[in-house]
Amino acid sequence: MPSSRVTSDTVMATNEGSLEANIPKTTGWKDFLALIKIGIVNSNLIPTFTGVWLALHFTNEGFFENLHIVFFLLVGSAFIMAGSCSLNNYIDRDIDHLMDRTKARPTVTGKVNSKMVAVMGFLFILLGTIFLLFTTISAVVIGLIGVFSYVVVYSMWSKRQHVSNTIVGSVSGAVPPLIGWAAIDPNLDLMAWMLFFIMFAWQPPHFYALAMRRVEEYRAASIPMLPVLKGFKRTKLHIYLWVIALMPLPFFMADLGISFLVLATILNIGWLVTGVYANKFKDDIKWARIMFVYSLQYLTIMFVSMVIVTLI
Repeated sequence: MPSSRVTSDTVMATNEGSLEANIPKTTGWKDFLALIKIGIVNSNLIPTFTGVWLALHFTNEGFFENLHIVFFLLVGSAFIMAGSCSLNNYIDRDIDHLMDRTKARPTVTGKVNSKMVAVMGFLFILLGTIFLLFTTISAVVIGLIGVFSYVVVYSMWSKRQHVSNTIVGSVSGAVPPLIGWAAIDPNLDLMAWMLFFIMFAWQPPHFYALAMRRVEEYRAASIPMLPVLKGFKRTKLHIYLWVIALMPLPFFMADLGISFLVLATILNIGWLVTGVYANKFKDDIKWARIMFVYSLQYLTIMFVSMVIVTLI
């Protein structure tokens, strides 16, 4: 952990005056959404829903007959994700002012009391756990493993100390579809684990591309991201390798049909081709931006298509 880490809210508040002029005014609601990282919550609910949908499909259970389970699952998952993100904001409040994309967070500007953010985080996790208890114990356990992995293992430990922090953080990011599946079928099927591995392997190329775009910010905050320590060339190689690792996974999901297999293969090959094509610009930051945007579209198309193919 960097020796420059500041732990006093009083000392951190000294940054507020210098930042105030450059920070756009926000409403209380927008500050709340920033604290819970609503974008992350929403994006993770897609694979969560896919997990429960596929579990219902392959166990021959009706969707509307289990609508209450889906409701408790999605609300519970949203709460534990929001709580975990709030705690992450609390933990990172001493370094967020060093990065453009995080310097306007309410925990940095002083618009909210940091201790209240921590309390809110734990409260949301508790509420989420209660909602998940109306599904299965397995869903609760997996959800709490995800919380511990993200808040403790990633946010409090690996993020600031190890270049492998992105891979460590990918464990918690891959949990949502497992929670969804476990809410219906505690005996996780091979299909459920394939959802997990797709989410796991997707995250390094996604976040490495983001880290390339924000490399100077991460360097200023002393976060040992791969492009900070190893450079762009090594980072691009790792991105390619992780995309290649995604390629065989859809073949373990043959029960979803040939149409899904073809689409998933096209998406995987397309990601590689996009990277090779983008090299023509001779601009690593532009390359990273293109790959980052592709990764966002990739995840959405991949998981939505899993639901669609079961309806055809």
